[in-house]
Amino acid sequence: MTGQMFVQHFFNALTLGSLYALIAIGYTMVYGILRLINFAHGEIFMLGAYFIFFAGSLFNLPWAVGAVISIVLCALCGIMVDKVAYKPLRDAPRISALISSIGMSFLIQNLAIVVFSGIPRPVVRPDFFVKIVVIKGVRILPLAVIVPVVCFVLVLGLLFIVYKTKPGLAMRAISKDIETTRLMGVSVNRIIALTFGLGSALAAASGIMWALRYPQIQPLMGFMPGIKAFIAAVVGGIGSIQGAVIGGLILGFVEIMTVAFFPELSGFKDAFAFILLIVILLAKPTGLMGEKIEEKV
Repeated sequence: MTGQMFVQHFFNALTLGSLYALIAIGYTMVYGILRLINFAHGEIFMLGAYFIFFAGSLFNLPWAVGAVISIVLCALCGIMVDKVAYKPLRDAPRISALISSIGMSFLIQNLAIVVFSGIPRPVVRPDFFVKIVVIKGVRILPLAVIVPVVCFVLVLGLLFIVYKTKPGLAMRAISKDIETTRLMGVSVNRIIALTFGLGSALAAASGIMWALRYPQIQPLMGFMPGIKAFIAAVVGGIGSIQGAVIGGLILGFVEIMTVAFFPELSGFKDAFAFILLIVILLAKPTGLMGEKIEEKV
């Protein structure tokens, strides 16, 4: 492999890892406060891509306006998922909420097939995103730089909210002890809804950029990226925002670089994520940055 090809694969891996990281943060935030895996999160990612598609194709809105509307709508969808599927089960066994999340995932998928149709749709990308830049023989799409930068800015914004604001303080308190936090007068349900909204907004941002990177959308497009992002969250240490970012980047680099160095294995690229998951669980069950949680009995 030449140095130019390595640089090109490096940017591809950074882009894919950033997209996984944004989705993984939603998984890790919900798990951090509710100890719940929200399997409907991949479908929010899918809705983000569809909303901006229709904003442009049906309403002729500028791309940036469509992106903002898509993120807001997905945040509202995430809050709605919490109210419909999880809030009524706050005091139920966790297995009930887990089953509810799987049901919500299938419900959104099938609703999307009915409403959007199951036919894949091509995405028309603004010229700015597809104009290839050649630097010393390395062909780079602007997206390969834009996506990591956007991911970095969004993660910084999220960390500011979590560590420097009162709602963020409440999120961290709920993650430690939800009952004590409720007794201190915190509106737990409102903070949980905010958490779902923030996580869904990041998933929408990832879905929008995914549709730009891989310009085709279909109702089941959230399944595999959602599973891989969940793996990234576990690898990084589910419950840790920084761990989700690290896990996403590791997964992106493993996928891209393995295929780059061993092209004959490209047909098995989806298996690398699961192999990585097994290795991490065997070596460090809590993930790279996860903390061991003592269960109350």
